[in-house]
Amino acid sequence: MKTRALTVSVVFIIGALVMAACGPGAPAAPPTPIGDAAAGQTKFAGTCTSCHGPEAKGMPGLGKDLTTSEFVASQADLDLVAFLLQGRPASDPANTVGVDMPPKGGNPALAEKDLKDIVAFLRTLQK
Repeated sequence: MKTRALTVSVVFIIGALVMAACGPGAPAAPPTPIGDAAAGQTKFAGTCTSCHGPEAKGMPGLGKDLTTSEFVASQADLDLVAFLLQGRPASDPANTVGVDMPPKGGNPALAEKDLKDIVAFLRTLQK
């Protein structure tokens, strides 16, 4: 009888430890921004607004709304930087507006740091 009580106690303690380890714990810290969102807003205004609009809500027949974009939301920051470096030709099946998204938004002067800043800015727009 004592062995059974001991076994039940050990199983209970192990179960409690497992549940505690799998519990919610401390809330996850928000991700560290990849760049400077304020600088990114300025760079966005100087390069991206002609197609995506001054509020990043898109321009008919040109650029998509980036504030609600599932593509932007689903990509990791570095993947978005890689996308901006490469762009997306109109012939790409994933291009739904039929207009080229040029590399670096058509601004060859943008460095990778600038693109990281733009991505940080875009993250502030996602709802």
